[in-house]
Amino acid sequence: MQPFLAAALAGALLVTPLAWADKDQQKKGHGAGASSQSADMAEGEVRRVDKDAKKITIKHGPLTKLDMPAMTMVFQVSDAAILDQVKTGDKIRFEAEKIGGGYRVTKIEPAK
Repeated sequence: MQPFLAAALAGALLVTPLAWADKDQQKKGHGAGASSQSADMAEGEVRRVDKDAKKITIKHGPLTKLDMPAMTMVFQVSDAAILDQVKTGDKIRFEAEKIGGGYRVTKIEPAK
């Protein structure tokens, strides 16, 4: 049980500074912001694609629909085919929803 708690704490400590750094960048106007074309779409950059786990890591601007600040986080996907549309480093626009206890990307497209 203790190794699990140590791993969970280490993970939380690694993610928190990323969220703060992105928030600071957003205040300075350097972060990826929500698109003016659609309030539901957010801009981001793909950091990792994990097809086996059906997850994607995105460094994103604020998700106004979810009342979430800019940060880097892992999302599940509503359809595994979404992961075939992107690769690490891609600039994207996406929609995410809170489903159950997690967040899922429901739509993704290249940034314009």
